[in-house]
Amino acid sequence: MGKTFDRITDELRDFIGRQQMFFVATAPAGDGGHVNVSPKGLDTFRILGDRRAGYLDLTGSGNETSAHLGQNGRITFMFCAFDGKPLIVRLYGRGQTVLPGTPQWTEVAPHFPNLPGARQILVADIDRATTSCGFAVPRYAYEGQREELIRYAEKKGPAALADYRREKNARSIDGIVTPLGAEAGG
Repeated sequence: MGKTFDRITDELRDFIGRQQMFFVATAPAGDGGHVNVSPKGLDTFRILGDRRAGYLDLTGSGNETSAHLGQNGRITFMFCAFDGKPLIVRLYGRGQTVLPGTPQWTEVAPHFPNLPGARQILVADIDRATTSCGFAVPRYAYEGQREELIRYAEKKGPAALADYRREKNARSIDGIVTPLGAEAGG
């Protein structure tokens, strides 16, 4: 049976720390727009306290999570056991985007790996954590992290990545301005 917690317990922290990937879900405000669910890896997730967590977000083709957080702050992280004991953990909370060069970045960035292509850190205050059985989640054998995004960022370089983010990450697919877009004048 599933359990509900008002914080991230030591057992949940241990489980989360063993997972090689996680999913992040957000949605825009109101009835319209697209719900976004993104898989993440590369050891970018961190528990920052018993009611705080976040992940280092790398430059990608979209920026839905950041746009949605700017509108309403709602965020859910999900972790699934693909091997060992079946379990699913979800962390629910309110998040914000932390951009490089801000005081918050200086505070949270040391908790994360220094990876090429880092564009922002998404930090959430967690108000609910739940477990569920995971009995229907298939078993998969972990082979390793994909390195393509890291190689892409290294090859492109900081200046070209900044140009790419201004062009591709300033607005969501629904036209919502992201913090990166606001920073660039939108």
